Amino acid sequence: MQNGPASHSYISQRLKLHYADWGNPDASPLLLLHGGRDHCRNWDWTAEALRHKWHILTPDWRGHGDSQWSADGEYKMLPYIYDLAQLIHQQGLAPVTIVAHSMGGNIALRYSGLFPEHVRKIVVIEGLGMSPTMQEERNRIDFAERTREWIDKKRAAAGRTPRRYPTLEAALARMMEENKHLSEAQARHLTIHGVNRNEDGSFSWKFDPYLNIWGDSDMTQEQVETLWSRITAPALLLYGANSWASNPAVDGRIRHFQNAEVKLYENAGHWLHHDQFERFIGDLERFL
Repeated sequence: MQNGPASHSYISQRLKLHYADWGNPDASPLLLLHGGRDHCRNWDWTAEALRHKWHILTPDWRGHGDSQWSADGEYKMLPYIYDLAQLIHQQGLAPVTIVAHSMGGNIALRYSGLFPEHVRKIVVIEGLGMSPTMQEERNRIDFAERTREWIDKKRAAAGRTPRRYPTLEAALARMMEENKHLSEAQARHLTIHGVNRNEDGSFSWKFDPYLNIWGDSDMTQEQVETLWSRITAPALLLYGANSWASNPAVDGRIRHFQNAEVKLYENAGHWLHHDQFERFIGDLERFL
């Protein structure tokens, strides 16, 4: 791999947030947005393939990677959208092209509906969130019960300390257990950039243990769908055939988009950009 990216930071809601810049500043800007409990160096292979054609920036979301954690341990979609808006505003990136995975895709699609004039094209890997079936199941649970469950999870998280792995190899084994599609080389790279070393020599993941404890959304599903319908940029929505995520071309959510195409990847899971990298890069280059 050639020389890696430069590390920079910006301020959003008093948090110091990190992003990697792959150079080539005279080229058109391309944002690569990672998913939950992940980090910006997840995109290194993609950035390496595209860096000579694009000015690539890969931010770490708040609570992830080398960005600061939220002081109150709260992670909601609106602050994430603000963080994205601040990066694009402060760096003068609009109109920008976006490629995003999972939670990052969810954030990027909402931003693209709020500011359709700021986005040229958008590629989203499994980023539409819960399927209609999952939404219906969740809505059948009483609001008070959902909120009590949220309180219980927050309290449990408050009592936990980040897990410590005695060696990098132990953390690597956990990474490979989490995503069995990864090669050993891929998993090692993601682990090296995804952990901090503790004072006692052990390793812990960089992400905040409070992540992924979601209370009731700060947007209703109807509001999210309205934002999807406001997106004017061409959209490419990618799904892995072996993933848990629901395909919008099958479950009907594609109808909320003005100009979107869905592609299904065989022999790929939720991280299809790792599982089928060559096909992913080919589709990406053709679309962009």
